[in-house]
Amino acid sequence: MTIRPLDAGDVHACASLHRRAFPAFFLSQLGERFLREFYRSFVDADGAITAVSVDPGGALQGVVVGTTTPQGFFKRMLIRRWWAFGLASIGLLIRQPRRLPRVLRAVTYRGDYPVRMTGSLLSSICVEPTAPAGTGQSLLRAFVEGSAALGVRSAHLTTDRHQNERANRFYQRAGWLLVGHYSTPEGREMNCYQWPGQLTKDDDS
Repeated sequence: MTIRPLDAGDVHACASLHRRAFPAFFLSQLGERFLREFYRSFVDADGAITAVSVDPGGALQGVVVGTTTPQGFFKRMLIRRWWAFGLASIGLLIRQPRRLPRVLRAVTYRGDYPVRMTGSLLSSICVEPTAPAGTGQSLLRAFVEGSAALGVRSAHLTTDRHQNERANRFYQRAGWLLVGHYSTPEGREMNCYQWPGQLTKDDDS
């Protein structure tokens, strides 16, 4: 297993994996075209933190992406690729026009929550079910180390609070601290996790 930064050649595989890993999530419902634009936005972007796990044959086993500057990053992403995100989401809006407010919240997302959290934002992590044990933990560590390498020593993320025990245990075992929870406008209950922020890229612990 090799851990390396995300590159443009990984985008299609990342979109496919994301949709299979989270079929009921809103971004997946927007389709793989939208997801490809989402992952492409992190390739070589200022402040982006990315890592992919690939097997010896080069097949994608997992991916994690995030940013050291959530508010500025997503605003720049929208300005830079507004037309691509618009085209990617138009199919869903034709079928379900009532979803427009949710689409607008997705593309104007700034990483802000009612619970105070600091540092880099882990935006997405997903792993193939057949990936070797420890792949997800390796990607989490790569994200934290990537954040530290860019000068940010803490990080945060959100995940579903209910019917999501496996993911919550995964973050807690990795040392992320549950610091609160909130409800989205759609009524989705979310847990908020904070990385304690004591790791540097030279740490071995």
